[in-house]
Amino acid sequence: MMNADHPAIVLVSGGMDSCVTAAVAARAHTSLAFLHANYGQRTEARELTAFHAIAQHFGVTRTLVVPMNHLAAIGGSSLTDHTIPVTPADLQATGIPTSYVPFRNANILAVAVSWAEVIGARTIYIGAVEEDSSGYPDCRRAFFDAYNAMVTTGTKPGSGIAIQTPLLSMSKAEIVKRGTELHAPLALTWSCYQAEDEACGVCDSCALRLRGFQRAGIPDPIRYRIRPEYSH
Repeated sequence: MMNADHPAIVLVSGGMDSCVTAAVAARAHTSLAFLHANYGQRTEARELTAFHAIAQHFGVTRTLVVPMNHLAAIGGSSLTDHTIPVTPADLQATGIPTSYVPFRNANILAVAVSWAEVIGARTIYIGAVEEDSSGYPDCRRAFFDAYNAMVTTGTKPGSGIAIQTPLLSMSKAEIVKRGTELHAPLALTWSCYQAEDEACGVCDSCALRLRGFQRAGIPDPIRYRIRPEYSH
């Protein structure tokens, strides 16, 4: 059932997960607003290009691009600090990878909640996936449950704002299949952590994405410098 009463905000990084999340939101709401954060990441320009292309695909004209350069100034991540190398993919690793941007989701969601109060949105969508949570603590269900409790406490009475994570428990292969079913424009997305022309194929994000497509049996439509086999 379509919700025409309130707009919904979708956090759109330009990557595959946020694109599929946007497709899910488009099925549920007649009015969408897209939020994108520039925080000094290595592929900032390419991600922004993907964001605008995805917004155009969905016909979304209410967009907000937020500079969050304080995340780069704080550092501590290979995505924002060029002195820290982006480590090659290790899909068996359980520690926090160098690509973790400290408390990034909390920062971006704070902006989304502020915007939601102003435009009357009651739903904020984020394409977080727990498959990533072994490395990213702000991609866990417990984090979003706690954040929703804080939003309820910290916003004006009657706001009714809630964060939705429709992909949270899905595998990357399931996300690829769901995106294909919803005709999400996956060819417009960008996931690579370190390249802006052709995806490197060897960073954690490329590896997770490629493994998802390989396990789903669906060709990944973007270009890669190399395409390792990650499905096993």
